[in-house]
Amino acid sequence: MKQVDIFVSQGKSISDSCRQLGICDASYYKWRKEYGGMAMSQVKRLRELEQENNRLRRAVSDLTLDNQILKDVSRGKF
Repeated sequence: MKQVDIFVSQGKSISDSCRQLGICDASYYKWRKEYGGMAMSQVKRLRELEQENNRLRRAVSDLTLDNQILKDVSRGKF
């Protein structure tokens, strides 16, 4: 996003800047909407938290499935 801002300040359009960087306009606007006012350290921390959240969700779903299997086995439902 910073690179696009630099190109725009030099007089290029956002479309030209994105094309030069090899990304589509939609990606740029999506990133700007999501990460617009954040510093790099905040973006990095957000990504780390999202990865941790996904890992914990998988762990909870695995444990829930294991728990359900054990309940079914103890009831004799094979």
